Order: sequence, then C-alpha cells, then structure tokens
Amino acid sequence: MTETDLDDFLAGDRLDHVALYLTDDYLDDDALSAHGTAVEGGVVLVVPGERGRDLFSAGTGMDAMAFAKEAMGTEGEVDHTLQGGTCPDCGADAAFVLAFAEARNEEVGGIYAEGDVIHAYAACPDGDAFSDRWLVGEA
Repeated sequence: MTETDLDDFLAGDRLDHVALYLTDDYLDDDALSAHGTAVEGGVVLVVPGERGRDLFSAGTGMDAMAFAKEAMGTEGEVDHTLQGGTCPDCGADAAFVLAFAEARNEEVGGIYAEGDVIHAYAACPDGDAFSDRWLVGEA
C-alpha cells in the first residue's frame, strides 16, 4: 500500500476496498505491518474488500462485519485520515479503525443522497467500540 492508496480511498476512488489502521501498541507482530504503510503510531492498510476483512480478522481476532455491527451502536469521533479516534465512553485513543466507503445513493436519502460516505468503526484499548461516518471530502 502507498499513501496514494489511502488518499484514493478517502477521496471515494476505492469503493470496493477496506481501510484498516492499527496502532503500534495493538499490533502483536510485524506480519500485518508488512501489508501496509507505517504512519506515526501505527500502520494503515488499504486492500480489496474481502482481503481487508480477512486481514482485520487476522489482526484483531474479530469478525469484521460483527465488529462493525457492534460499533454502530455508539457514535464517536474517528479521525478523517482514519489514523485514530477518541472513545466517547472513556476518552482513550482508538487502538484500531476499520473503514469502508459507500457510493452515493439518492434512494436512501439523508447523507447518502449528498455523496459518497465513509463509514469508520473503531475500538479503544479497553474494547469499547464506536462508529463515525462522513461525506467523502469533508475535513
């Protein structure tokens, strides 16, 4: 992965990809790091959907879709670069983030009618899960 991959994902140009961010403290070994790009405090990966879900499961021990469903129950704040977030329950920094982008869908309405949407799901070190979403291009 390159920084351009993340830029493309955040611009809505990789709607079939998944983005992952894991902090250095959360990573158990360097195997997952080899698939991504080192950033301050962790690693970011942008990979095709199914592979991304598999890497998420390998890196966290959780099913990606089950985690996303759990995280949707609590709104929080995820950094729009996907490199962190703040837990709304305890104020801790996120240990990891899972994100995907969804294409504009006028039929659904709301934010989805306005443009492509980034969905981000995060967890703090104590395991509290939370989510955030925003229009592609919002800073």
